[in-house]
Amino acid sequence: MINDYLKELILHNFGLNPTADQAKVIDSLCQFILSPDASSIFLLRGFAGTGKTTLISALVKTMKQLERECTLIAPTGRAAKVFSLYADHPAFTIHKRIYRQKSIDKDSIFTLNYNMRQNILFICDEASMIANDEYTSGGLYGTGRLLDDMIHFVYGGKGCRLIIMGDTAQLPPVGDFESPALQESWLSGYGLNVISHTLTEVVRQAEHSGILWNATRLRNLMDSERTLSLPQIRFSGFPDVCSLPGNELIETLEQCYHRDGESETIVVTRSNKRANIYNNGIRAQILWREEELEGRDMLMVAKNNYYWTEQLALQHLANAKAEGKAPEEAEALPFDFIANGDLAIVQRIRNQRQFYGFTFADAELTFPDHQDFSMEVTVLTDTLQAEAPALTPTQQDTLFNNIMEDYQGDPSLKSKQDRLKALRQDPYYNALQIKYAYAITCHKAQGGQWTNVFIDQGYMTDEMLTPDYFRWLYTAITRATERVFFVNWKKEQTLPSAAEK
Repeated sequence: MINDYLKELILHNFGLNPTADQAKVIDSLCQFILSPDASSIFLLRGFAGTGKTTLISALVKTMKQLERECTLIAPTGRAAKVFSLYADHPAFTIHKRIYRQKSIDKDSIFTLNYNMRQNILFICDEASMIANDEYTSGGLYGTGRLLDDMIHFVYGGKGCRLIIMGDTAQLPPVGDFESPALQESWLSGYGLNVISHTLTEVVRQAEHSGILWNATRLRNLMDSERTLSLPQIRFSGFPDVCSLPGNELIETLEQCYHRDGESETIVVTRSNKRANIYNNGIRAQILWREEELEGRDMLMVAKNNYYWTEQLALQHLANAKAEGKAPEEAEALPFDFIANGDLAIVQRIRNQRQFYGFTFADAELTFPDHQDFSMEVTVLTDTLQAEAPALTPTQQDTLFNNIMEDYQGDPSLKSKQDRLKALRQDPYYNALQIKYAYAITCHKAQGGQWTNVFIDQGYMTDEMLTPDYFRWLYTAITRATERVFFVNWKKEQTLPSAAEK
């Protein structure tokens, strides 16, 4: 009877007639939520247009009505913001929820927290982005394995369980062939009972969307392993997909900026080199930016940075102490670190200078995916035009060695350990590495959504036809909520209409 009542509430909040796939998922979710089995985990895989987000939104609303607490998490700040918007419930980054900061003199800045909460349902979206190797965190967070840490945190709390959501057709983490968080075999390796469902049936409401029609076709090609020829895109009959000649690009971008804003328009490319060409062209020919950095410029963080949030947190602690407040009363930050892929908007730029063979500037930045929080940082501008994702290992070594030379002559730093400690707290060594964010690679775009998405696949050869390319194109298409523009799209990659055949 309780099961029927829960199902009725979810269906009411769902507000639509569920597909056969969705009905099975709802039944299974009810059993999962009401089950006393604390070692179970729910894996929900869903392709674009299958109603996964609508279903989970109905579940979150139902949990609120039942006064059952749930916590929404996602791998990045942008993904958390998107999750929060469609679920109408606060969402946080995984890092924000599962880690706690250690003292700055430790080898690791953050350690895995203890889950002291009870009977909490955690729901994680965009799980295809969750890596499980130390490369992505550099050992600064917990074990360095985000999936391991998330599982251990959630199931360390009494009666707490986890729903993992994601799309297997999207790009996996860099360096992985598949997303570990979306594999039943990987999750069962934690000793958990995996309840798995995959939504494949596109809902009727999405049938008239060219974005979802083409995304579904790409997914079907991947499922059938038909990835040895260039995929074709259908434009006819769909108002939300458009083949855009290069000579119309500037005018169309201007229209999108004027209608929806710069933050709701993005160009997705195959490489940083190609993104640089777009970024320079957009700044010079559309936005009329003459200086290297100006107010209102949109940036994307190119490398995780822990220093500036740490410094601000220490400042807030000092302010609280000066006011006679307890440490826990200090002003809290909406995020614990500035993540690779975070968007930032320049409010003010000043004091550009050259040190150690690199160019730096002081900037006031606003982070739209973190409650529009503003902070003062020092940025390293050399990465703006670099073809590499961030400073190369050689450049990073050069910066390290040049700063260390300065500390060699400091009589107060008697040992190498003292000099290394000073280096870790040096604002130039910790300068924020940034890129322009008008055009970005698909890995950087993953987890985000924009009203308008311009896709430039560049020059394609047969050697480039791999499953990764199809995943790239699928991921790029599904970043759009309203319109996708395919720039300089080849005629042979255009699916003719029935009338043209």
